Amino acid sequence: MKYCTLVAAAGIFLSASSLSFAAPVVFFGEDVNNSGDPNQAPFTNATNARNTFFGNLTGVGTETFESYSSTPSTLSFPGAGNAALSGNAALQSGNDGFGRYPFSGTQYLTLDTSSFTVTFSNPGGIAAFGFYATDIGDFGAHLTLTLTDLNNVTTVLTVNNTLGSGGSTSGSNFYYGFYDTTTTYKQIVFNSDSIAAGDDVFGFDDLSVGSLEQVTPNSTTPVPAALPLFASSLGAFGYFGWRRKRKAAAA
Repeated sequence: MKYCTLVAAAGIFLSASSLSFAAPVVFFGEDVNNSGDPNQAPFTNATNARNTFFGNLTGVGTETFESYSSTPSTLSFPGAGNAALSGNAALQSGNDGFGRYPFSGTQYLTLDTSSFTVTFSNPGGIAAFGFYATDIGDFGAHLTLTLTDLNNVTTVLTVNNTLGSGGSTSGSNFYYGFYDTTTTYKQIVFNSDSIAAGDDVFGFDDLSVGSLEQVTPNSTTPVPAALPLFASSLGAFGYFGWRRKRKAAAA
């Protein structure tokens, strides 16, 4: 399993040209409803996150689920191939009265996070993935995504959604997306990170999938948090090297 943490250890030198960041770049925006059912939160923060995510993509398609009369098993995305859906998913229309609702149009999927998998047909894998979600965490569980790359190495991403209790945050929503410029993935599994919280059901809408060629990072997107750490380490190596040369010259 690959962990999304980058560490610059003392005594290890990495040149600027050799730096690569395997950790996906994540976009997240959440609108919390603290009133319970049947209220729903606005889409403000979620939509801002979605727009920022799309600022780093070109030609990526979005599935809104509006063209289906029954639950689909396969979706098609321009430039990124097909995505097969497996697990306990059901096509829904309108607000279901339990905190789940659509974002565009009237249709969306409801999912059981203990058994839902998205498998991609693109032989090169996919490098970007994003979606809207509703009603996650109202019974105390985070959503996790387990990404499997082309070498069968897995990376677990935990969505930092707000946790409720007994349905206290029912009707909350968020947008979650990521892109990765160094690793591509063939499968994503949705799950809950808390057995104690039990299986959770959430709404899932506006699924977007992008290939590596469709990822075009915006220069204003924040770099991974580890970059300043690497930069400071490189700066430290340069500083101490300069001091040694200065002392040698003085001697």
